[in-house]
Amino acid sequence: MQPINTLHDFFVRSGAAVRLYHLGRRVEPCEMSTLAAFETGELAWPTPWQGQARLGLVFRLGDMREPVIWFLALPLDEQGQLVPAPRDAFLQRLLETLGRSVASVGREDGEAVDNLMQDNPLPFTPSLPFQALLHARASRDLDLPASQHLEPVEDYLSGQRAVDWQALGLQGLADFAVRMDAVDQNRLAARLPSLPGEVLTSLCYCLEHVAIGAPLAHALRSSGEAAARSGDIEAFSACVRAVAGAETEVAGVWYDELLADADACGPDLLAAIAGRGWQHLESAERLPRFLARLADCEAADFMSVARDLALIPRLRLPVLMTLREAAPESPIGRRLAALTR
Repeated sequence: MQPINTLHDFFVRSGAAVRLYHLGRRVEPCEMSTLAAFETGELAWPTPWQGQARLGLVFRLGDMREPVIWFLALPLDEQGQLVPAPRDAFLQRLLETLGRSVASVGREDGEAVDNLMQDNPLPFTPSLPFQALLHARASRDLDLPASQHLEPVEDYLSGQRAVDWQALGLQGLADFAVRMDAVDQNRLAARLPSLPGEVLTSLCYCLEHVAIGAPLAHALRSSGEAAARSGDIEAFSACVRAVAGAETEVAGVWYDELLADADACGPDLLAAIAGRGWQHLESAERLPRFLARLADCEAADFMSVARDLALIPRLRLPVLMTLREAAPESPIGRRLAALTR
């Protein structure tokens, strides 16, 4: 029998029913083939976050009644490739826990498998919005009903029934975000201007993980600009992140206008674009403009953000070239020179 050397091997050989999700920049499905290629060194992790490949794994082994959920943060090297030693140690402990009989894991092993998360360097605790989005996506993908919190959210956002907005749950907002269709999006776009700031912000924390159409994106932009005028930087930044789920023809235009305004380019805006709108930085003009604003913002951690973007395979070369070709007197050149002093 071939040895089990990777997490992918373990799940295939154990016969587990498993679904993988990216938990770095957005909560979105991850193919098993992506994990396999990553673990064998054929692929750099596509959506790194803070030097890690963050994964949510929802799976059942053997006769488990309920699925187990793992949150794993696999460390990356400077090329975005797996650092194997922590994964190997985790895998060894897993196999020892199960007595190496992964093909016959039964219901009684569920607690033992869960205990692997104790005193282990790989597990992490995602933020509450990430946890809510994972549960919402997994429930939908497994054809399970949404949480009981969805119905009051639907009633409130549709305006069909009076609901105290303070009673709305984050899980309900997450369920709504992953299950909404085009009609729901259009209704939400019309409802956005009347939402309290707290609801708008919490909703955006969920919308930033899903694809959105142009009408909702334009409504989010209007709400974000209104929040900026009123000084609500959190709601403004949340709208910037949520718009990242729109096509570049919509999101990129707003980002260009924001980056053209020196007064708008504070650390919160720049973090929002880098964290959720990174795909819109795949532009020969927008990426250098973003990095220049980042370098010009003293409150931003320039090298940390630039290094994080450079770990994204599609941005690695453009980021490195922009840094390398920066003129000494440019904001990027001056920031790099200051770092070497």
